[in-house]
Amino acid sequence: MGSALENFVNQVRTMSASGSFRELADDLPESVSLLARNWSILDNVLETLDVQQHTLGVLYVLLAKLHSAATANPEPVQIIQLMRDFVQRNNVEQLRFAICAFYETCHLFTDYLVQKNLSILGIKIMARAVDQIRQMDTQLTPIHADLCLLSLKAKNFNLVLAYLDTDITDISTAAAECKTQQQQQSQHTVDANNDAKYFLLFYYYGGMIYTAVKNYDRALYFFEVCITTPAMAMSHIMLEAYKKFLMVSLIVEGNIAFIPKNTQVIGRFMKPMASHYHDLVSVYANSSSEELRILILKYSEAFTRDSNMGLAKQVATSLYKRNIKRLTKTFLTLSLSDVASRVQLSGAAEAERYILNMIKSGEIYASINQKDGMVLFKDDPEKYNSPDMFLNVQTNITQVLDLVKQINKMEEEIILNPMYVKKALGSQDDDLTSQHPKTYSGDPTD
Repeated sequence: MGSALENFVNQVRTMSASGSFRELADDLPESVSLLARNWSILDNVLETLDVQQHTLGVLYVLLAKLHSAATANPEPVQIIQLMRDFVQRNNVEQLRFAICAFYETCHLFTDYLVQKNLSILGIKIMARAVDQIRQMDTQLTPIHADLCLLSLKAKNFNLVLAYLDTDITDISTAAAECKTQQQQQSQHTVDANNDAKYFLLFYYYGGMIYTAVKNYDRALYFFEVCITTPAMAMSHIMLEAYKKFLMVSLIVEGNIAFIPKNTQVIGRFMKPMASHYHDLVSVYANSSSEELRILILKYSEAFTRDSNMGLAKQVATSLYKRNIKRLTKTFLTLSLSDVASRVQLSGAAEAERYILNMIKSGEIYASINQKDGMVLFKDDPEKYNSPDMFLNVQTNITQVLDLVKQINKMEEEIILNPMYVKKALGSQDDDLTSQHPKTYSGDPTD
């Protein structure tokens, strides 16, 4: 081991033993380039350090390994095992002194697994990293997006859905707090503080995951958060989320879902760059499945390029279902061939398949007489008097009350925030100084 690396090891061991973790975290970024140049003997460095006692030192060795992975071409099994061992055994209290370096290590690890087509092997590791670094279950961190990306690439959503189903009430600002420090230190930490990017990616990837599992209501919410995030300029992430937002809106509501008027970025940038999707919305409004099919065929290349062809087909399916629902409001009975004709399906067999699927999912209430091929549409049998329905209502009421408590708590925190108070008082002073007394020569009521 070279003298420079020996000095690194001695520094880590000495300062860790004395509890000087803040000072060590400030000094270690300067060692990343040294560690990267000595890739071949970094395993020897790791053998001299204990993950629990020397968490900061091991973290920067891992960071250097991942930075050099493209050129050194290490064995994936070794990198995965090192990362797994680190997240299982590290000292979280030490880790919080170098949280930006930890985030960057996770980002690089995720990119490495995606490039190697080994995403499924990193899902549990990244889930453990998220659990370790967040301060409460409802806090969002930059590495939530990494967990979502690995799950998407692996097409494995069982673990990540628990994180997505948890409503976010707090966003980690630890990375933002060390921004100035990062800018003054190693060039390797350029991307570690890009909080806005990873915030948008979490909601974009989350929307894609919910779309994949056909939870379209939740997907629509995630895409909405992504595109309505306050911004001075449009990002590519927001544009792609907007395209999917339009398509999922059609599936859920049959038109474009409500968008707050203060999202100027949408009208100025997104609409002109998503013209194909707005054409889709216009044709969908005509309720003509044939016109919609022709339009999807016309723009198939664009939809395929955006990886939205599958979603476009789901939009077409939703229009068939929506048209069948309209029939239930007009007719009591119809033959399968009549249903197929009215909603522009290929024939009675396809109409029967759609109706059976909708009955099974609870979208409509009907029965099919196989003997004469007739469909009998029925009213909703729910009488809202069963124990299960009572429990469901009670659960919903409890959730609403919890949300009210959370909103009141957040409002109180904002009102008591010194920065908010200062700004609010400043605005009042400005209003008072801007008012000029008026002189009245006549009736003061004029």
